[in-house]
Amino acid sequence: MGAWSIWHWLIILVVVLLVFGTKKLRNIGEDLGGAVKGFKQGLKEGEENSSGATPNQIAQSASSGQTIEGEVKEKINS
Repeated sequence: MGAWSIWHWLIILVVVLLVFGTKKLRNIGEDLGGAVKGFKQGLKEGEENSSGATPNQIAQSASSGQTIEGEVKEKINS
């Protein structure tokens, strides 16, 4: 058995509940869950936007003065 038994963890849990309270811990959990959900949604949107652009769309947006960040995969002769 390790240095921390189940009784140690239960005592720590009780102390944390007494210090923060259940409502505060619930709010922290909801905030953390919302942040993770937003992060995952942002990753999905980023993948959709980066894979959907054609070279012509990129060239048009570059000529309109927008800054484009990315990686060149092939050379386009104009």
